[in-house]
Amino acid sequence: MSRVQRLVLFASLLLVGLAVRAGSAAAQAPKPPAPEGCVTCHLDTGDERLAQPAKLFDGDIHKAKGFGCVACHGGDGKSADMDAMDPAKGYIGKPGHQQVAQVCGRCHSDARFMKQYNPALRVDQVAEYATSVHGRRLRELNDPKVATCVACHPAHSIKPPSDPASSVHPLRVAQTCGHCHADATYMAGYQIPTDQLAKYTQSVHWKTMSVKGDLSAPTCNDCHGNHGAAPPGVSWVGNVCGQCHTVMADLFAKSVHARAFREMGAPGCAACHANHDIEPASTEMLGIGDKTVCSTCHGADDKGGRAAVEMRGFIDGLRKERDRASEIIERAEHAGMEVSQARFDLNGVTDQLVKARTAVHAFKVAVVKKEADAGLGIAQKVYERGVRALEELRFRRTGLVVSLVIIVVLIAGLVLKIRQIERRTGSPVRG
Repeated sequence: MSRVQRLVLFASLLLVGLAVRAGSAAAQAPKPPAPEGCVTCHLDTGDERLAQPAKLFDGDIHKAKGFGCVACHGGDGKSADMDAMDPAKGYIGKPGHQQVAQVCGRCHSDARFMKQYNPALRVDQVAEYATSVHGRRLRELNDPKVATCVACHPAHSIKPPSDPASSVHPLRVAQTCGHCHADATYMAGYQIPTDQLAKYTQSVHWKTMSVKGDLSAPTCNDCHGNHGAAPPGVSWVGNVCGQCHTVMADLFAKSVHARAFREMGAPGCAACHANHDIEPASTEMLGIGDKTVCSTCHGADDKGGRAAVEMRGFIDGLRKERDRASEIIERAEHAGMEVSQARFDLNGVTDQLVKARTAVHAFKVAVVKKEADAGLGIAQKVYERGVRALEELRFRRTGLVVSLVIIVVLIAGLVLKIRQIERRTGSPVRG
């Protein structure tokens, strides 16, 4: 066999081997799921009740991940006949109210299965739901009104929380909860207020989220939980608020009010700040007067009232000193003086003002005074810098005037001297 023939034979064998290997790999590779006939039939029925789910499912996250109708409803999606919905083939149809959590949990409670799609997604939702008010009422009372998975995650059109169109996107959570909880007719008999949504949309939390665009601002599920939804109990409201407001929570937990509120049955943070309609915290809340919250429990003559007035005085005094220092720095800056360091130091006064206001949650005058005094020291130094800057400005202006006067006098003297020379010589002096 010639050399050329051997090369041709080798190439042929190589190609055959590659073809066989490719065929074997193709046989072993997972095949995409066969298309299901459910959608085709549901769209052809002419009944919008049956067609609508099929239309909605086109934008569902489950379809995007490759799941079809059979994944939730069971049956035989490959069959084009009515026996596709044979219970013997696992068909359950529309899950009943009691079945929904179990149907969803078949996948969402399986950690090994869910890791294939979203390793970060929690798999304890069904267990949490069972502990919630919703889950307990469903299990114990078979209440047909309580929320199940599909009440918050509309079946056939579920989208990830990051999608602005999702029912559980941060900007839409309140409306999703309010679909039931803001409906007075639907909630009749539960003895639960139905004004929470209206109040929340007036709160600082909602405005921070919707106006300022801060999606980390709290909405319903941040305080009430997600699948384990339950109203915060009196004993742990501070723990809920403290997830974000950690410094205030620590100060409050050690304060006399924490113990007093527990004994009175007062709802912790909500006693002063309310819950759904939380307004921006302000110094005006502190003290004794019409707009203060302290006056709800304290009078001007009791120990708590006097302490509130004293703490308010320290904070107001620091704010006035900050404004005074800021005003003189502003004047110097507008006059062209270099005051960048003083401007930077002024931020320290604002920081101390925030700390003094935060320290109010300790309900100790000495703690507020400590923070206010530190701020007053900085404010005084900033004010003195501003004074020195204006003094330097006055010195520069005085020096400039003196210099101008000297220059004018010299020019005038020079002009007189030139004229004297001209008179003596009888001819003008030429340069």
